[in-house]
Amino acid sequence: MSLKKTLVIVESPAKAKTIAKFLGSDFQVEASIGHIRDLPGGSKEMPAELKSLPWAYLGVNVEQDFEPVYIVPADKKKHVNFLKSALKDAGALYLATDEDREGEAISWHLQEVLKPKVPVRRMVFHEITKEAIQGALLATREIDQGLVKAQETRRILDRLYGYDVSPLLWKKVRPGLSAGRVQSVAVRLIVQRERERMAFRNATYFDLEAHLSTAQGEAFSASLVSVASRRIPSGKDFDSATGKLKDPQMLQLDEAAAEALQKRLSGEPFTVAKVEIKPFTERPKAPFTTSTLQQEANRKLGLTAKDTMRVAQSLYENGYITYMRTDSTTLSKEAIAAARSLVRTQYGPEFLYDSERSYATKVKNAQEAHEAIRPAGNTFRLPETLRDELSYDQFRVFDMIWKRTVASQMADAKKLRVVMTIHAADAVFQATGTSIEFEGFLRAYVEGSDDPAAELAEKEKLLPSVQSEEKLKLRKLDAL
Repeated sequence: MSLKKTLVIVESPAKAKTIAKFLGSDFQVEASIGHIRDLPGGSKEMPAELKSLPWAYLGVNVEQDFEPVYIVPADKKKHVNFLKSALKDAGALYLATDEDREGEAISWHLQEVLKPKVPVRRMVFHEITKEAIQGALLATREIDQGLVKAQETRRILDRLYGYDVSPLLWKKVRPGLSAGRVQSVAVRLIVQRERERMAFRNATYFDLEAHLSTAQGEAFSASLVSVASRRIPSGKDFDSATGKLKDPQMLQLDEAAAEALQKRLSGEPFTVAKVEIKPFTERPKAPFTTSTLQQEANRKLGLTAKDTMRVAQSLYENGYITYMRTDSTTLSKEAIAAARSLVRTQYGPEFLYDSERSYATKVKNAQEAHEAIRPAGNTFRLPETLRDELSYDQFRVFDMIWKRTVASQMADAKKLRVVMTIHAADAVFQATGTSIEFEGFLRAYVEGSDDPAAELAEKEKLLPSVQSEEKLKLRKLDAL
């Protein structure tokens, strides 16, 4: 008599396919295809004995501790029967949905609906690799009812908020609009910001920019900072409510005054008064959370938040990155070791930070059991080795995650900030520049470039080498 298989249930078919590769023939891996149970869509979907109750349209018993009513939607019944059939031939059930509130709730609903007569264990992991899956098999646990209740509370709030406020929006604003626990607050913040924008008072002010060159012909630009010891304002120096200067001692130039000053200074000698050079360090940013990944992918790759999560989901389900829904900036000991080992071999020990870097998670109540988003596995493959395996967007997102993770364990970049002060009659101009003394973690961000040195040079803003009292040539003076 053959031993019965263990049934493992995950959310998606893609995830099931990847996990099945790491488990032997003693396991059968199936997908729930998301939630199998939910609140009814309205009174019509409620059980017959509850349809006439005043709260039936909500699917939540507001008269008795906000107890939810759950149903298996019609389009899920066939699949639930399939899972029940698979369970009949199983010797154990492992619920391997995502390790977050939503995943925990899916596992709980599966247990409630399937009513297994075999042992049930909760199996969790942050990445889909052979080591992680085999490790998870040895560290199963019970379903976390705290996480289940947290998800249930959020779902009930969504329903109470949306089903009561949305109809009001249809009457007062426009049919088809929806309200929700999150989006309504977001709209409030947008409205507040729009009111601030509408209340903003414009201020018109001008500046001068000098286009200069040294005796050797090295060109650069400098901005006007003061005239007759009165500082020239920038945008932050104006009161947004009045459009007036916060400090009346500053010199606000209108167009006529700027043009008159431009004409007066055009015939004056421009002389270097002093050059200040200050060293500073730049630290690498923390590994990605969900929100920082979305922000960076939008800024650098032009992807929407939705597209970023779609791509990240596919990378996770196919074993390339860790779980992509996380508030944590924490890396596991294994991940830190993998990053530091790669830095040592790829770039050299001088690029390693002195000790393991850790980053404080900024979000309150973050699920600290989760890791930051990082490449999967205990060794990190170079992005270039995966180019033929990944789609265009998958590669770009993976490359960004890889660089951010590896850089997080690298040495600080050492830079120099140069401030050149230039006098022309009673006017003072300044030019600022930066140079890289030691690239440190910035080296990871040019990985894969055809010319890393040239790409690093683009991150610098170099000023020509000059001496105090050196005369400069004025090429052009613009009123801005």
